[in-house]
Amino acid sequence: MNWDDVQLFLAVHRAGTLRGAAQRLGIDQTTVGRRLTGLERSLGSRLFLRTTGGWTLTDSGRQALPKAEGMERLAVSFERRSEGADNRMAGEVRVTTTDALAMDFVVPAIERLRTTHPDISVILSTTTRLLDLARREADVAVRTLRPEQPDLIVRRLGCWEVGLYATKGYLERHGEPQRGDGFAGHDIALYQEGVTGRQDDTLTGEPRKQGRVVAELDSSLMLATFVRAGLALGELPDYIAQRDHNLVRVWPDHHRARPYEAWLVLHQDLARTARVRVVTEAISDAFAG
Repeated sequence: MNWDDVQLFLAVHRAGTLRGAAQRLGIDQTTVGRRLTGLERSLGSRLFLRTTGGWTLTDSGRQALPKAEGMERLAVSFERRSEGADNRMAGEVRVTTTDALAMDFVVPAIERLRTTHPDISVILSTTTRLLDLARREADVAVRTLRPEQPDLIVRRLGCWEVGLYATKGYLERHGEPQRGDGFAGHDIALYQEGVTGRQDDTLTGEPRKQGRVVAELDSSLMLATFVRAGLALGELPDYIAQRDHNLVRVWPDHHRARPYEAWLVLHQDLARTARVRVVTEAISDAFAG
């Protein structure tokens, strides 16, 4: 397989559909199907089976996958190293983070960067999915979990307690919850299952079995928005409340055992790339300020 074939093969495997692969590659679905057929014909072997759940690898496809991923790692590494000494203050930098951190820190950093370095274009992706920096799905990440890969540069940007918050209006209507009551008579907003590993069946250590779960949200921004609207109690990092005087911390002496952290992450091969360095400095300054 040549490199174009490898990209096609991996795109179909990761997307699970021809349409999804086409979106990843920036081509039309018909072209993906035609090229895949040609690739399988040239190899003399089927790589995928079309099932009700999408396109899945055959035995031949599974055998080809490690080789294709190895070629991808080499290609991406070559690309990163060729950019490593790029001193131009121009070009694209792909940044990924959550929607809450984007709104509170990354977007203000981009705003200031546009004034000082207008030729640098930041492509921002907000998602709870951890994009793979090794595959160049992003150049820079701001994450709430510290990655462990050895070839990544990691810097902690912030660390905050996670407390229980409600608006003044909510507390006027419902009163303050009493510890030991399991939030009886109170409305609760939570993350949807799988969004975060910090959530369990308690709020700041208090079992929530008597409370009414009125919303399950899929992001930090939506959870904070719901609580700020006075619709429920919810756990929020302290920095959010420091910017909103309408929020009240319930039980100030109690907090979730695991804090809310923000980590700046980039691949070591890009650390000396000028435009990447400038973007990371701007993001770091936004957290420091």
